Amino acid sequence: MSTFITILGAYLLGSLSFAVIVSRCMGMPDPHSYGSGNPGATNVLRAGRKSAAALTLLGDALKGWIAVWLACRYQITWHLTNHTIAIVAVSVLLGHMWPVFFKFKGGKGVATALGVLLALSWPTALICTAIWLIMAFGFKVSSLAALIATIISPFVAWWFIPQPSWIISVIVIDFLVLYRHKSNICKLLSGKESKIGQSE
Repeated sequence: MSTFITILGAYLLGSLSFAVIVSRCMGMPDPHSYGSGNPGATNVLRAGRKSAAALTLLGDALKGWIAVWLACRYQITWHLTNHTIAIVAVSVLLGHMWPVFFKFKGGKGVATALGVLLALSWPTALICTAIWLIMAFGFKVSSLAALIATIISPFVAWWFIPQPSWIISVIVIDFLVLYRHKSNICKLLSGKESKIGQSE
């Protein structure tokens, strides 16, 4: 029962869309209604509120970290296996991408995936963040930076994470993030992808 509740709790926590929550609290339009329509920090930035985008980024990353950290912290108390923690890592991301509280219209999962990585292996998260920053500042394209960091993360995780099930969860998360970026990939290939802060 504790395993089921932990996994369900991770999904429900992931379903808290901070792009929508922050926008409502700050009197901003629903992020689904402008730009790319994606409820994420990059799209919120298109509304011109850097503080809102920063809060969205922080909230989405924090929920990924909290879900996995709690599962790891209380693994023995709640009788959780490493496989369960791996499922929790994927579940919180699924909640972000398909949130039950917001008609299953969620974000692309980059910030939440980073929070998950931070809880599973902070060196992996740190390296992936550095890669994202270098690519983002170098090319000014958020999706390209996210895709490169996503593709590289399983190789970094393989080096730093000893639990095989956790590495598999990172690979599953990568495929989910890449799937959610399929439209961005098409735009990148056609040279039509917008840059950071640019309206679509």
